[in-house]
Amino acid sequence: MKRGLLLIMLLASPMLHAADLYRWIDANGRIVYSDQPPPATAKQQQKVSGKGNVVEVDKESYETRVAREANPVILYSNACGPICDQAKEFLAKRGVPYTTRDPSKDPEIALQLKKLVGTLEVPVIVVGRTHQKGFEPNSWGSILDVAGYPKEALLPNGAPPPASPEATPPAPPTAQPQP
Repeated sequence: MKRGLLLIMLLASPMLHAADLYRWIDANGRIVYSDQPPPATAKQQQKVSGKGNVVEVDKESYETRVAREANPVILYSNACGPICDQAKEFLAKRGVPYTTRDPSKDPEIALQLKKLVGTLEVPVIVVGRTHQKGFEPNSWGSILDVAGYPKEALLPNGAPPPASPEATPPAPPTAQPQP
């Protein structure tokens, strides 16, 4: 009898895990996960796919998302060689999502860069309303710290940071003293 009951439970257990999972935002702006379909008034409804008890989650930490929303990062860069590569590696190591703008490919971006720093030299980082010309790890680290970005990547190993939405700083950036 016990063996029969155990066999039935073992055969039925995969069916229990096969339930659909839904994600939506309720009227109060909270994210809700449920095995019940969302109400018609729910925003951003989606069916979440996963294997077993694994649920897909955001690709960036809460701390990074808050910093990105308050102070988006723009990197003016091109194929300038090791210095631009080091700048990109620095941002990747800290897990900072950023938008790249290449002044050598778009005259409008070149004009923005010249207006921002007075020259077409790269790399230039813009964090919110602050900018820094040239790559200097300590200066860039300080700017990112003040903006609230984590000191190291909080993403799962190997996951690239999401790109920041294309953003233009809301007001002219304040100049950082040059060393």
